[in-house]
Amino acid sequence: MKKVLILSGTLLMVANMGFAQDKYPEPMPMKPQMSEYWTPQPPIVTPGTATTNAVMSAPSDAIVLFDGKDLSKWQNNKGGTAGWNVHDGVVTVNKKAGDIITKQSFGDFQLHLEWQIPENITGTSQARGNSGVFLQDKYEIQILDSYNNETYVNGQTGSVYKQAPPLVNPIRKPGEWNIYDIIYKAPTFTKDGKYRTNPTVTVILNGVVVQNSTIIIGTTEYIGFPKVAPHENGPIRLQSHGDPSEPISFRNIWLREL
Repeated sequence: MKKVLILSGTLLMVANMGFAQDKYPEPMPMKPQMSEYWTPQPPIVTPGTATTNAVMSAPSDAIVLFDGKDLSKWQNNKGGTAGWNVHDGVVTVNKKAGDIITKQSFGDFQLHLEWQIPENITGTSQARGNSGVFLQDKYEIQILDSYNNETYVNGQTGSVYKQAPPLVNPIRKPGEWNIYDIIYKAPTFTKDGKYRTNPTVTVILNGVVVQNSTIIIGTTEYIGFPKVAPHENGPIRLQSHGDPSEPISFRNIWLREL
């Protein structure tokens, strides 16, 4: 009986050694769809009606980033001249010129910007007036035509892109101006590069809160999931997404350091 037990134990040990030497299958490569989800869709809220199309001036302590005249406070990805088109008091995305970035870097701030999806917009889902504003060049607040345009909820206008969907959807229809007021608190980091305090953001779209002191869990990633990347103060980036639909326009961009 002892010989049988010893033999059985030996065979089991050999089998386990063989199993341990087998290679585990490689994990599936990440795809953009793996970090998207479509339900539940945020409720639609009709924003208040603007009584005038006039632009409200910036407060006295604001840094005016775009006053309708020029892009002197901005540069392109390589530090050169920002190549977007300034006309009629607005600036319109130039897809060939790429993103534009503020020359100045910021920590905590209140950011105001107004943007318009063109009335003749085409395309569907993410290929419809896609842009975004990146806080400290790390964390994206999505800009998109979400008016009767279904897409994944953590990619709608007002989302912390690929992280937190908006609480509601108060976007105005194409051809009308939308207003973002963004209150952002920058993160702090431990010596080993982890968050001591996460970045947080409150986003008000057309007078309606769509992010309420939302904790940002990491950098914005199109493929994969958010990462923690220690950083100092950073610029504001406006995205030229490059989709085939008509480009969007911006006006009245100002920032207050907090």
